[in-house]
Amino acid sequence: MSEPGAPRPRFDNLSDWLDWQERFHIRPIDLGLERVGRVADLMGLRPASAPVITVGGTNGKGSTVAFLEAIYRAAGYRVGVYTSPHLLRYNERIRLQGEPVGDGPLCEAFAAIDRARDNISLSYFEFGTLAALWLFRREAMDVILLEVGLGGRLDAVNILDAHVAVVTSVGIDHQSWLGEDREAIGFEKAGIFRGEQPAVCGDMDPPRRLLEHAASLDTPLALAGSDFHPGPVAENGVWDYHGMGMTLTALPPPGLAGSVQRGNAATAITAALLLEDQVPLTERAVREGIAQARLAGRYQCLQQDPAVWVDVAHNPQGARILGGHLADEPVKGRTLAVMAVMADKDVPGILEPLRSLVDAWYLGALDVPRALAPEELAVHLEGAAPVQIQASVAEACEAALLQASPGDRIIVFGSFHTVAAVLQAPFPWADAPLKSA
Repeated sequence: MSEPGAPRPRFDNLSDWLDWQERFHIRPIDLGLERVGRVADLMGLRPASAPVITVGGTNGKGSTVAFLEAIYRAAGYRVGVYTSPHLLRYNERIRLQGEPVGDGPLCEAFAAIDRARDNISLSYFEFGTLAALWLFRREAMDVILLEVGLGGRLDAVNILDAHVAVVTSVGIDHQSWLGEDREAIGFEKAGIFRGEQPAVCGDMDPPRRLLEHAASLDTPLALAGSDFHPGPVAENGVWDYHGMGMTLTALPPPGLAGSVQRGNAATAITAALLLEDQVPLTERAVREGIAQARLAGRYQCLQQDPAVWVDVAHNPQGARILGGHLADEPVKGRTLAVMAVMADKDVPGILEPLRSLVDAWYLGALDVPRALAPEELAVHLEGAAPVQIQASVAEACEAALLQASPGDRIIVFGSFHTVAAVLQAPFPWADAPLKSA
């Protein structure tokens, strides 16, 4: 509903707002803080309306945010979360108290931005970021969790000063925007650090430039492996957290699947402990949150026997993590891979850790301009296991299901779009609700 006396909103439905935003700005990706920062100031969105944890990194961002969200919700706090990209609906990007925001509030937020922006052009991602901050302020959130969209230093979420900044990992991805090596990419991701404000790095081998940037700002930096780490896993799946001068024993298995999630959970616990002077926590909330965290598309099992797993892995580091999951959990039968990937990705680097683990490949087309044609992807798989090409990812998954036997498993991966195509298709799991934390 419009404010009394306010001009009529440009659009009255979310679809029209999003279509317009995709065409409005001259560049789909336009990194920089000046324009979005000016509009944020015109809207009174700075400083932040609540303590902020900003989470960046090549992989593990979404999982770390999911753990933090679940921990704070278990403690009874009102939690606002902004993540990207989405899987099925744009509304997933903004969560209020664990629920995706509705169309109506999003339209109100976009109308408020449009009124305030004073002819300043904004990108699709910048509109979304400002909408999240406007809604978090209006709904009086107790804590705000922001996931970096691309890089960190020039990403729109960096218009707010993080009370705690987190870099989960540093790998090779988005080289045309962030640089060709881990040192350059690490510096960009460290751009969310602030002087004398605590930060966390979950990468066991942090780039030198990330460490140097933290030192230049006098940023207290907690490092995985030296300042905190997860302990060994017991037979019943429980584990210990060691760090920040304390040990939390017999923590429950993380609610997200895969051995890597203990590291992400430990990173989240460290960030929460560093914010405890502003947002106090109980050990009970930490335990409940670790167990209750949920996140669609991150090594998520959709059905059993044949098992179907989906994972948004779309870069070499993510593929190595996925390969580790597959190797850690061998199956009696075959592993069938359903894959589609974007054309700007390091396809050989993604395939390398998975070739020896996959017995057959099923490739499908994506209706996305950036997508690599399955025929071109097949070239990279010459000499590997058998390859089938289908007209779509959904048809590739259907072919894998038809040819799977009991004891086999199917892994769907390559991009958010790939996973979304399978989640949306009329398979038995399609009616399952999309859960977050």
